[in-house]
Amino acid sequence: MQFSDFSIHRSILEAIKELNYTTPTPIQEQAIPEILEGNDIVGCAQTGTGKTAAFAIPILDILHPIVGSIKKKKFIRTVVITPTRELAIQVQENFELYGKYTNIRSLVLFGGVNQNPQVDALKEGVDIVITTPGRFLDLYKQGFISLDQMHHLIIDEADLMFDMGFINDVKKIIKLSPSNRQTLLFSATMPFEIRVLADEFLKNPKYISVTPVSSTAQNVKQKIYFVEKENKRNLLVHLVEEEKLENAIIFVRTKHGADNLVKALSKKNISAIAIHGDKSQSARIRALDEFKSKKVKFLIATDIAARGIDIDQLPFVINFDLPNIPETYVHRIGRTGRAGNDGISISFCGKDEKTYWQDIIKLTKITAKEISNHPFPWKENQSENLNSGSKDKTPKKDFRNKNKSQSSKSNSKNSNSRKSDNSKKNKKRWY
Repeated sequence: MQFSDFSIHRSILEAIKELNYTTPTPIQEQAIPEILEGNDIVGCAQTGTGKTAAFAIPILDILHPIVGSIKKKKFIRTVVITPTRELAIQVQENFELYGKYTNIRSLVLFGGVNQNPQVDALKEGVDIVITTPGRFLDLYKQGFISLDQMHHLIIDEADLMFDMGFINDVKKIIKLSPSNRQTLLFSATMPFEIRVLADEFLKNPKYISVTPVSSTAQNVKQKIYFVEKENKRNLLVHLVEEEKLENAIIFVRTKHGADNLVKALSKKNISAIAIHGDKSQSARIRALDEFKSKKVKFLIATDIAARGIDIDQLPFVINFDLPNIPETYVHRIGRTGRAGNDGISISFCGKDEKTYWQDIIKLTKITAKEISNHPFPWKENQSENLNSGSKDKTPKKDFRNKNKSQSSKSNSKNSNSRKSDNSKKNKKRWY
């Protein structure tokens, strides 16, 4: 199937063609016709499968004849709710790209910046608003947003909305929306809470699910290093220097950890920049721009801050800290190996994270390659049976085993001798 097979306006098809899009992804192939038919949908697909285009393209096609000429007064027709500022910006960029030959105007709203430019843009009139929940409710309460002409509500990355505690704000926005709206809900995972939300607010939704979250991309090679926790930084520096790694997102668990890793790498003259929730919006945009332009080699990110980041031809993803939720591992490594390109995922597993790795293997059934010949392995051979994949390790003779065996036999004899002596003593005491 081709994009040209859809009943999409030629202006939008032309923009898609310029982006070298010819064949829709599975989520796009299934979702676009349903959206064009006016159905509510719940779409589940992992990161990098084209969810944004799956709703942006048909929404643009529906709005194109409604919006009309550039002189026609504009009203908010579509609202897209996203959990993070980065994702909101990314989604708007997609709308702009696909709708470049239309008169449809989009606007992104998010907090952490002066609201005045956003208010001015709203007063001029927009057709599509892409927004984070807090700033949207803020501006609505101030009277700068009207939903009287709203046609579509799109809830993007719904599972992350729950994780970040935004779900009550999302429900408020849903209740403010016209009852005859078309509602589209997209999520990378489909926990029970998402289904409850869909049952409560969507009208006979069509459920679309592609590439289960437990699966990882076939063109991503996965490697695992079992390393002492205190040596993770040393191992990272070793890999950067020995294997010439660069242009990678490095995932860490905490904001504090991200900042500390940037400092540690800078001491080794390795350029890196952090992105997390405590950074200002301008700092986060600057970090992304510097990484995309390759001014810095590594982007150190927390999971929440990284959701929505879309970087073409990213060769490496490094799990400096393993996630405690196995589905998160799938999302992380889905950042590489996109659009048919090959990618490499490198994971560090400390002793305190071994249960995390076991959970990841259980969910994904992966065959990650264990790299054992590195300078900072676990001090004890505790990586046995933790990885279902192959090992990059040449068997070596260990003459200590023989000595240990002989020592064990000797200890066993001594132990038996002591037991015999004690038995005799006990017998004497008994009688």
